[in-house]
Amino acid sequence: MQYKDTQVSNSLAPQRATDPGWAHGTMVNGGRQKIKCKYCHKIFLGGGISRLKQHLAGERGNVAPCEDVPEEVKVQIQQHLGFKVLERLKKQKEANGSKNSYMLYLRDREEDDVNLGSGQKEASRRRDKEVLEGISKRTKRRKKQNYSMATSVITQPICQSFAPPENIELADVAVARFFYEAGIPFTAANSYFFQQMADNIIAAGPGYKMPSYTSLRGKLLNRCIQDAEEYCSELRKSWEVTGCTVLVDRWMHGRDRTVINFFVYCPKGTMFLRSVDASGITKSVEALLNLFDSVVQQVGLKNIVNFVTDSVPTYKNAGKLLAEKYKTFFCSTCGAECINLMLEEIGESDGIKEVLAKAKRLTQFIYNNSWVLNLMRKRTGGKDIIQLARTRFASIFLTLQTIVSLKDHLHKMFTSASWMQSSFPKQRAGIEVAEILVDPRFWSLCDQTLTIAKPILSVLHLIDCQDKPSMGYIYDAIEKAKKSIVVGFNNKESDYLSYLKVIDHVWQEDFHSPLHAAAHYLNPSVIYNPSFSSNKFIQKGLLDCIETLEPNLSAQVTITSQIKFYEEAVGDFGRPMALRGRESLAPATWWSLYAADYPDLQRLAIRILSQTCSLTRCERNWSMFERTHSKKRNRLEHQRLNDLTFVHYNLYLQESRRAETTKSRYTRGTLDPICLEAMDAYMGDWVEDLATMEGENISWMDVTVPRERTFVMHDSHQADDSNDSTDDRSSEVTKGMDGDDDL
Repeated sequence: MQYKDTQVSNSLAPQRATDPGWAHGTMVNGGRQKIKCKYCHKIFLGGGISRLKQHLAGERGNVAPCEDVPEEVKVQIQQHLGFKVLERLKKQKEANGSKNSYMLYLRDREEDDVNLGSGQKEASRRRDKEVLEGISKRTKRRKKQNYSMATSVITQPICQSFAPPENIELADVAVARFFYEAGIPFTAANSYFFQQMADNIIAAGPGYKMPSYTSLRGKLLNRCIQDAEEYCSELRKSWEVTGCTVLVDRWMHGRDRTVINFFVYCPKGTMFLRSVDASGITKSVEALLNLFDSVVQQVGLKNIVNFVTDSVPTYKNAGKLLAEKYKTFFCSTCGAECINLMLEEIGESDGIKEVLAKAKRLTQFIYNNSWVLNLMRKRTGGKDIIQLARTRFASIFLTLQTIVSLKDHLHKMFTSASWMQSSFPKQRAGIEVAEILVDPRFWSLCDQTLTIAKPILSVLHLIDCQDKPSMGYIYDAIEKAKKSIVVGFNNKESDYLSYLKVIDHVWQEDFHSPLHAAAHYLNPSVIYNPSFSSNKFIQKGLLDCIETLEPNLSAQVTITSQIKFYEEAVGDFGRPMALRGRESLAPATWWSLYAADYPDLQRLAIRILSQTCSLTRCERNWSMFERTHSKKRNRLEHQRLNDLTFVHYNLYLQESRRAETTKSRYTRGTLDPICLEAMDAYMGDWVEDLATMEGENISWMDVTVPRERTFVMHDSHQADDSNDSTDDRSSEVTKGMDGDDDL
């Protein structure tokens, strides 16, 4: 709502005003000292533009913070005030000569005091000392306050620079030249630390010298290794209480190179342990068993609750042998891979295979023609069709979901005057794609396919979410997905039965573990639900976990006798707060609060419910591994490259965790679907060149730059969001292509 104030002048700022604060306030009656905030409409009767900026920046003391100021404006003003603080610090540093002058004054005073008596000298020196100490204390206190304020402001992201446009352009070009000359992948610009680097360079001021080659591979790397080790040490401290899950991430590059990355998960965070070139042992169960065993010794046998491996038979068999050897933890396969396997097998059925082939034909056509791609982005408000997820088939079905959500836009696009007046309706490829989009059977098959895929994708979303460990939810999620598919087909068994058989087969053969069943039973949001019903698989899984994870026989007896108190919500389990927390709290947190009377059962429940059932999300950089595992390295160089890999992954994991916890915008997975470098390699065939494209000379300059997009590991509603705006600096649609005014 807009408010009118007859006393407010129409003038936003005084003539020749350059302070950025004037963009957010207006002068009242033309006076510089009487200013009105344009957001909360508060009027300041003194202090001028400085008081307004303190109000907008949220600085308490002289003025109340503005409650209605947009966050980007608040950060902008804080950044501006931060630079002013740095300028003051610089001036204070230059003014340190005044302190030296005072010391000279004291020395001169001592020379003048020669003729004074001893008592007079002592009194004079005492006064001088008090004055000097007063100045020193005030200076230290002021410096500490100013430094604290400057640091807090500088560490915030810059939303807008106050430099002239020509200087910003020069800086952009300098950064671009560095990328191009050094051959750095463009995706590096998506790193959180890219902007943080720029912010700290600005804070260092003009004349800052970038670190040398020797520093980067020497003292600076050592500093970052130390930081990464401290991060890992903090995580290790929690393992004794929550236990941990070892994650075995197999990565193949080509046909003959295999790298295994080992990670360790706990609710506090995930750490990178080490990387191994397993090219020569990946087909040997015994060799893999020995490798896995060495990792167990490194992590600590008493800490491990779950050992998650790849679904490849040799890895599964090595994991089972490892669990049988120690009999103190469980081994399971990666949940995301198993969900991908379900989707893959479902995608092989005749009707679904047909619809996926047509959807793929559509994306290939659109993403290999600049004019069509720009037309699609205009019609869909800047949206892209291709969506990336954890696995290939999750990406495929999410892309199909996006196609369905954009059905009306695509239909209008391929029947519009712009399309009809172009040359594409006369080409074989254009005719084929247009026929697909106007075919009612295609859209009917899409709806049927998504009836199956959406519930399964929701399970993958649950696994991928880092808010809560997924172990306590996976069993229930699979059951709900199957029920949702049954309902989607109106309980017609002949339509859904084959798909449920696929889900059950993968679940039982590749995925199910006693941990899943026990965690399902120990999740208070599940067991206290009126619809909960136990079965022999749940009961057996719970008993298996008690025997495996609790080596003390008397503790096993105690735990089994205390289960009934949990079932019946006796004591603290039945507190009103416990009842309210069943749904809102993470299951392990709930047990830590309300099971203190049953410590053995509490410890077991926390360790089970604190585990994950899927490998961690982490980007892979083959060039780094190729250097690290190259045989053409001496021992010291090889160790240095191992250190670099250790720092690389733990920085990524630490920042990913921070972004998840704070819900901050994290663009590490930013996607431009026409750039295969930025895409998951699994989806490359959905945008690759087609032989049917008839001689179009495509240039990067012809293609509208898409808005920033992140990896899609979302719920079923995200693809329907049509209100996203494009990036301010790179969203102008290319106009007038092929003489079409509609573009």
